Amino acid sequence: MKNPATELPASDAPFALPRPAALLCDMDGTLVDTEHAWLEAVAEFLHAQGSPSTGPTLAPFAGAALADAADHLVRHGLTALTAAQSAEILDRAFTSRVAAGVTVQPGALQLLDGARALGVPTALVTASERHVAELVLDTLGRHRFDTSVTSGETERGKPHPDPYLAAARALGVAPEDCLAVEDTPTGAAAALAAGCRLLAVPSVPGIAPGPRTTVVRTLEDVGLV
Repeated sequence: MKNPATELPASDAPFALPRPAALLCDMDGTLVDTEHAWLEAVAEFLHAQGSPSTGPTLAPFAGAALADAADHLVRHGLTALTAAQSAEILDRAFTSRVAAGVTVQPGALQLLDGARALGVPTALVTASERHVAELVLDTLGRHRFDTSVTSGETERGKPHPDPYLAAARALGVAPEDCLAVEDTPTGAAAALAAGCRLLAVPSVPGIAPGPRTTVVRTLEDVGLV
């Protein structure tokens, strides 16, 4: 499967990507607009702890799993709480935001439905907890996914390749034949480390076009053929 090593220009017509063996989609910020809700929850926590909540401080939390975020808070002295206490507060704040309703990203359902129409199996591969993913699956439609991998269900999470390797294995396909869809550098690193091709729709800076990476402004800009 070939993939252009470039950032696609704005166009009225969707750019056609060759059909992969499987489509492996990140969730937060990629399919639904929850990455900002997550960062808002982190910023709220930092503010309550008397720590800076500016862009540079927030950047490491983009795409991070709950446990990793809590460990980062403790390790960098951003909270006097334990990692377990921090994780509990962050989880409660983020889950409440997701439960209140999420917005599906432009082009997300079209990409998923296009994959189904072509017979391409699809997996949800997220750094969010299972209970958060279940809420989002209700919004996106469970029929659009053949399997899902969430935080804590592999030995290591993103940016390690384990979640993408697990998804490919569950679908019975080779990772290098899959197309991963991501929005953060953390997720992009995981997908590329697994050997996947990458379609990136950045929600934060840090993903560059490359030999296996296509960067677009929105999922409306692409389709599968």
